[in-house]
Amino acid sequence: HALASITRHYKFEIKQQNVTRLCHTKSIVTVNGQFPGPRIVAREGDRLLIKVVNHVQHNISIHWHGIRQLRTGWADGPAYVTQCPIQTGNSYVYNFTIVGQRGTLWWHAHISWLRSTLHGPIVILPKLGVPYPFTKPYKEVPIIFGEWWNADPEAVIKQALQTGGGPNVSDAYTFNGLPGPLYNCSAKDAFKLKVKSGKTYLLRLINAALNDELFFSIANHTLKVVDADAVYVKPFETDTILITPGQTTNVLLKTKPHFPNATFFMTARPYVTGLGTFDNSTVAGILEYESPSKTLHSTLPMKKLPLFKPILPALNDTSFATKFSKKLRSLANAQFPANVPQKVDKHFFFTVGLGTNPCNKHNQTCQGPNGTMFAASVNNVSFVMPTTALLQAHFSGQSNRVYSSNFPSSPVIPFNYTGTPPNNTMVSNGTKLVVLPFNTSVELIMQDTSILGAESHPLHLHGYNFFVVGQGFGNFDQNKDPANFNLVDPVERNTVGVPSGGWVAIRFLADNPGVWFMHCHLEIHTSWGLKMAWVVLDGKLPNQKLLPPPADLPTC
Repeated sequence: HALASITRHYKFEIKQQNVTRLCHTKSIVTVNGQFPGPRIVAREGDRLLIKVVNHVQHNISIHWHGIRQLRTGWADGPAYVTQCPIQTGNSYVYNFTIVGQRGTLWWHAHISWLRSTLHGPIVILPKLGVPYPFTKPYKEVPIIFGEWWNADPEAVIKQALQTGGGPNVSDAYTFNGLPGPLYNCSAKDAFKLKVKSGKTYLLRLINAALNDELFFSIANHTLKVVDADAVYVKPFETDTILITPGQTTNVLLKTKPHFPNATFFMTARPYVTGLGTFDNSTVAGILEYESPSKTLHSTLPMKKLPLFKPILPALNDTSFATKFSKKLRSLANAQFPANVPQKVDKHFFFTVGLGTNPCNKHNQTCQGPNGTMFAASVNNVSFVMPTTALLQAHFSGQSNRVYSSNFPSSPVIPFNYTGTPPNNTMVSNGTKLVVLPFNTSVELIMQDTSILGAESHPLHLHGYNFFVVGQGFGNFDQNKDPANFNLVDPVERNTVGVPSGGWVAIRFLADNPGVWFMHCHLEIHTSWGLKMAWVVLDGKLPNQKLLPPPADLPTC
């Protein structure tokens, strides 16, 4: 019975909890009173039944980020996309099976900005008896990178959407909810990783920050990257990793063979390319070696040991970002093949970037560019969230009242995307989707624009992994660039950074029926409309059709 999968039950009670950081105590929304939230542990092939009970005043919905959700789109979680949110006093059971995935993923709220405190790790172990394709670690440690506001993040986004301006920035970054000693009034709230010498640790890194890509490093130690977004990669060593919101990275940390008579900082700080304000601070945690003999007083107390600090890349080091992302390659071996679509049925070209909407205040100016309101768009369509769930509208054949299926497959008005921006920065607004027949092989080019400043955008696609077959700077050239695509061992992931002032090319096979959200994982850009959705139609065979909705699916 070693191969038998099991069903695992979890209960998520959504409740308020008082938490103090940086000398500020506030009531935050949590799962089971924990911040960050509880860890979900399962094996590849297991079924998960997670009952979410909402005891708070906010509408709630939870997304299982990176889980394929094959035919179970009802359990994907983005509010008004695959479900209406769970209202106060109600509950919903997320029911899904983990198929063909192993590694680190994570779960988070997928409504407004509630994911700032509602998030936690998903650890997917290989099937019983199946080894890792790397050294078996002595211990595994999830480390979630987060972002802390002294204010209520719900008030922050509400204010930004009312004024049309940029949001107030966070007050700190965190490791597993702890800001660390580089912030005022935070010396005791530091994440400590206690290690033994001569061992290998697997660090499961998750970027759950709302609006910031992050550099991460441990002083005087090298990290070996072995997995990204729960897909094994060809291992490579690096001093620093770059991780966008939504991404996960598994790294091996090999500790020094002997007690080093020192402690080491691990730090993270943002990689910033846009023109907006940002939280320019650094979170620090402490890597502490267990003293070889605790009884002998041969070593100084920890407080007296020298402390080494890592050197992180400059805030805007795009060349590091490029070099790092190019090192990521699929294992692409017999056991873990890279099934890159070699032929393409449908080509799409999406611009992603910022723009403006007219000020909605009578006789007043808004706080966006030149008195307008900030917006963001894909192919100049700023997505308008419906008031009912897209998946239900699709499944019940009522879509004509909720969305249109005429999302542009390329820009309606082409321009010099990364050159001098056009004078008119206004976006169009609408609820438009792309419809794909089952098993369509898709190539999508995502092109950053220089409108209101070129910026890196981490794009996340629900319900799928995709292969990152190419990337470059400037405008994508359909005649020259595809010749350089990697169709052999490109990295496979669920969230990719569109380079600042550049483009990225991805391919995927639309083999999972449902309605699948795609959006920037910088939360402010999603709030401004940098999002869209794909409808993937049912196939002909029974196992190619979306399952019917569960009886307890929330209503709007």
